[in-house]
Amino acid sequence: MSYYRHHVFFCTNRRDDGSQCCAQYDAANLRDYLKQRTRELDLASPGGVRINTAGCLNRCAEGPVIVVYPEATWYTYVDREDIEEILTGHLIGGRAVERLRLPD
Repeated sequence: MSYYRHHVFFCTNRRDDGSQCCAQYDAANLRDYLKQRTRELDLASPGGVRINTAGCLNRCAEGPVIVVYPEATWYTYVDREDIEEILTGHLIGGRAVERLRLPD
C-alpha cells in the first residue's frame, strides 16, 4: 500500500501572458476547499488523501484540471459541487466520476 490511498494534484498555474490557465478558474481556492473537506472528514492523513498544488500540468485547454493518483485519473471541474462529487465518488467511494473525467 502506498503512503496515501489517493494523492490529488491541483494545477494552480497562472500564465503571465493572459492565456488560458487553471488559475483563471479559482483553482487555488477550490484546492483549499478540498483540502479543508478532507480534514473535516478525517481523510487527510497517511493512508488517506493528500491534496497538493502542482505547477502547470500542461492541459490548459481542458482546464481547470486535477489528477488523482495512483489511478492517474484526470478531471476537470467548475465549482465546489464538482469538487464534492470527486471527493465523494472517487476519493471516498473509489469510483471515477465519469462526467468530469478527462481522457488519459
